[in-house]
Amino acid sequence: MMEPVYYTVKSIDGDYAHLISDSGVENQVAMFLLPEGTTVGSRLVREILAWNLV
Repeated sequence: MMEPVYYTVKSIDGDYAHLISDSGVENQVAMFLLPEGTTVGSRLVREILAWNLV
């Protein structure tokens, strides 16, 4: 089972969000995969291949 990973949205560049995990790992994710209402500064959790706002 995958452990939840927490991210903060650093920036949004067009169709992509630039995220940083609490452990410092950077990630780029297509906006259509993220929950509606995601903005710069949003806190997200990725669990079981799904993204949710915290």
